[in-house]
Amino acid sequence: MRTGVASGALIVGLSMPALGHHSDAALDTESVTMLEGTVTEYSLRNPHSYFVVEITGESGETEAWEVQMGSVPSLRRRGWTPDTLAIGDRVSVGVHAARDGRPYGLIASLVKDGEFISYEPRQLPVAEARTSTLAGIWIADRERLAPDYPGGLSELMSRDLTVTEAGRTAAADFDQNSLENPELSCIGKPTPGSLIYTDLFPMQIEFVDDQQIIMIRGQFFDQERTVYLDGRGHPPAEERNHEGHSIGRWEGDVLVVDTANFADDRSPYQNGVPSGARKHVVERYQLLDGGTHLRLEFTLEDPDYIVGTFTHTRDLRYSPQLQMTPFNCDLESTRRYLPSEPR
Repeated sequence: MRTGVASGALIVGLSMPALGHHSDAALDTESVTMLEGTVTEYSLRNPHSYFVVEITGESGETEAWEVQMGSVPSLRRRGWTPDTLAIGDRVSVGVHAARDGRPYGLIASLVKDGEFISYEPRQLPVAEARTSTLAGIWIADRERLAPDYPGGLSELMSRDLTVTEAGRTAAADFDQNSLENPELSCIGKPTPGSLIYTDLFPMQIEFVDDQQIIMIRGQFFDQERTVYLDGRGHPPAEERNHEGHSIGRWEGDVLVVDTANFADDRSPYQNGVPSGARKHVVERYQLLDGGTHLRLEFTLEDPDYIVGTFTHTRDLRYSPQLQMTPFNCDLESTRRYLPSEPR
C-alpha cells in the first residue's frame, strides 16, 4: 500500500549523487513517498536499473510503481547483485515520485523483510598498490571532492557555468523528453562529461604504439578517446566528431591534453546548454602521493555558449581492483523514464 509522503530528512535516507543521464526536474526530490508492496520485476540494465512494486490501495485496487535506480556498475559498487531483490519479495520503498502523478519514482530508501538495504555509494579502500605511470584505472576519491560539490554533471554545470544569451535561450527551449536529448539514443556526454562522471564510474588510461598514443576510456557509455603525442596538430576545423580531436604533450611530469574539433552537441552538460564548433578543452594530469592518486584539472571554453572559461579540479584514486566492464547502453532502459515515447 501507499503510506504517504514524508520529508526526506525524516526517512532513513541516502546521500545520493546524481544517478543518471537526465535531469531530475520531473521528480519531487524534496519529499519521499513511501510504498509497501510486492516486487514484480527487477531489471539490471544501463544506464538505469529498475524494479517494480505492486501496491494495493485502501479500496483494494492495485497499482504498479516503477522505481528507478542507477546503472549496473554503480549498483555493484553499492553492494547490489542480481540476488538483492527477487520476484515476490515484500518491500517498503521510499521514492522521489514523478511530479506528473504517474506511478514512477527515484529510489530513496528500501527495506526488505524488515532489513534496511543500503544504497549508499561505498568508498573504496585505500589501495596499497602504487603506480609510477598514469596508465591504469582511476576513479574519483569521494573523500577529496570539495565539500560543496553538488553531485553530478548537470548540477555542477548549472551552478558554475556562466552562459551567453544564446546558451540561455537554447537551455530554455531544450526538451529532455525528446530525441533532442542525445542520451535517449545512447549517445554519451563528450569531454568533459566523462571526466565529471568519474565520481561514479572509473576511467582508464592506456599507453600504446610505443607511448605515442594514449587511450582514455570512461566506463560511462563506453566512451573512448585517442590522444596523439607524436607532435601532430589538430585537423582542419571542418573535421569534427563527437569526442573531438585530442593531442598531448608533456610539461615535466604533467600530461597536457588539448581537445578541439568537437561536433555540435545539443546538451553536453545535461542542462540544455549546447556546445559548438569553438568548444575547446585542456586537461592536465599529474601523479600525487607516490602514485596512489592522480590530479585531474580541465579548462573548458565554448565562446558561443559559455562566458569566459570554466575550470574544475579533482583527485582520482588509483584503483587496479576495478574492472572496465562494458556499459552496453540499453535503448529501452535509457527511455524508460519518459511518460511516453519521445517525439
